[in-house]
Amino acid sequence: MRIFVGIVGLLLMFATLWETFESIILPRRVTRRFRVARLFYQVTWTVWTAFNRRLPSKKLRESHLSYYGPLSLLMLFAIWAFALVLAFAMLHWAAGSSLNVSGARATFRTDLYLSGTTFFTLGLGDVTPRTTLARVITVAEGGMGFGYLAIVISYLPTMYGAFSQRELNISLLDARAGSPPTAGELLRRHAHVQTLDVLRRYLQEWEIWCAQLMESHLSYPVLCYFRSQHDNQSWLAAFTAVLDVCALIIAYGSEEDKWQAQLTFAISRHAISDLCEVLKVRPLASIADRLPAQNLTEVRNLIAECGAGKCTEAGDRKLGDLRKMYEPLLNGLSRRLLMPLPSWGVGAKFVENWKRTAWDRITSESAGPKPPDAGESGHF
Repeated sequence: MRIFVGIVGLLLMFATLWETFESIILPRRVTRRFRVARLFYQVTWTVWTAFNRRLPSKKLRESHLSYYGPLSLLMLFAIWAFALVLAFAMLHWAAGSSLNVSGARATFRTDLYLSGTTFFTLGLGDVTPRTTLARVITVAEGGMGFGYLAIVISYLPTMYGAFSQRELNISLLDARAGSPPTAGELLRRHAHVQTLDVLRRYLQEWEIWCAQLMESHLSYPVLCYFRSQHDNQSWLAAFTAVLDVCALIIAYGSEEDKWQAQLTFAISRHAISDLCEVLKVRPLASIADRLPAQNLTEVRNLIAECGAGKCTEAGDRKLGDLRKMYEPLLNGLSRRLLMPLPSWGVGAKFVENWKRTAWDRITSESAGPKPPDAGESGHF
């Protein structure tokens, strides 16, 4: 019996260490079917969202969802630590519970206590190993616990650095495409330039951003569950707006204008596809069309205002084909992560978040009535 428990303890220890290595240290996507971390997120996210749907207000639900990412990460760390403590306790028990305990007989609870104090490097000294094998197990656990804590501490700055880099461009998109960002608003605010040069350079920056996001979120999929700073922003909405703009330029633009849009579209679609594979999300057909036929005319007008080229029926068919390449993937991610997709921005103008702040309202009220033309000129 003790030999069997020792073997189970070794298997549990190596399985936990391998899972931790793949999740924290290995900088690439893991294709193995069964993973404890993936099962953990599937179960906990299902429970979290089931409770979330019972909350009364949308703002409260979004605030509740924003806690899931950081809390789930801490819970996963705690599960790994407990598994390692339990594994070493099983090894101590398999070795005969050879411990020095004052006034009592060593039991499995004593093994568990020694394992916990050793793993977290407390060094209390009230329970000590008696035999050589018990000392070897204790020393090995002490070193492993110290290394585990060091890896966890170094992991958090790396992950939050990737999160900060992601949110930087999402915040910059606010003034260019509104919040939530839309393709129509992005084109509308660039229409006064009468050329796609500015937009082309912007899409080149987004090509780099999409590549960085794909690299970081494939290595650390938990970042997909981290919400943005504002309720009407998300990394998925930003992806949607950029893909919509690229699809419009590819469908209706000239050959010169299409080149950068094709590059940005390719890396964005690649990132979305890989994230769906990592999160085990299937493509999903949309219940309602994001761009109804009656709104296609206004989209065409926006393209014409930007000087993107001619709007033809062939372009309409091309746009439909491009949308089939990415919209089902976005719909699946939207349903899984509870992040709504923005519209195409047709028929309405969007206000930036910086115009909605409490400080802006306070200063506006204290300044008295606005001039008749205040806030009515330009794309801001």
